Amino acid sequence: MSRSMSTLTRADLAETINRKMGFSRAESLDMVEAILGHMGDAMAKGENVKISGFGSFVLRDKKERIGRNPKTGVEVPITPRRVMTFRASQLLKERVAGG
Repeated sequence: MSRSMSTLTRADLAETINRKMGFSRAESLDMVEAILGHMGDAMAKGENVKISGFGSFVLRDKKERIGRNPKTGVEVPITPRRVMTFRASQLLKERVAGG
């Protein structure tokens, strides 16, 4: 089974909304932008985003720690930061795996 290297874009999402829901192209793109903007705003405020049946975007605050430069072996501090991970739902995992 070969992996496709194509990418789903905002324009692709808007096109699907246009075809399936009958909104104009501009309205469809506005809808996609509004949804993504709302998700981004929520995460910027420190909220996780859960899309039932799809997955969750989870924020974690990482503490400062000591890392090592792999080339020189010199220890360097890694500053505290917030990271985002995506956890696929079981339904999405099964769909991607072909089950």
